[in-house]
Amino acid sequence: MNEPVPNADLPKGAYVFRLYLADGAPNSVRALANLYAICRRHFPESHRIEIIDVLQEPLRALEEGILVTPTMVKVSPEPELQIIGNLSDEEEVLRALGLPQREPA
Repeated sequence: MNEPVPNADLPKGAYVFRLYLADGAPNSVRALANLYAICRRHFPESHRIEIIDVLQEPLRALEEGILVTPTMVKVSPEPELQIIGNLSDEEEVLRALGLPQREPA
């Protein structure tokens, strides 16, 4: 999968996400697409996404306490948090990340 990019290449305060998925499972594919879309829209120049396929790295997932896929972990900025699911509800993802939501139309 993707090799992690050193954090030194990222601006201070950049978002670092780790997405645990199960190969081509539909919810995993959707979570990846949704996370990419959220990152492009809300922090296009200040994010990194590390992808861990639990089918290829099951011990890593277990060591890190990941029991369900897809699971997205916000590694930084702190505090670290997990969101389970396909990330399709952007407003809920933003709320969980502590980001401002869009104003109603």
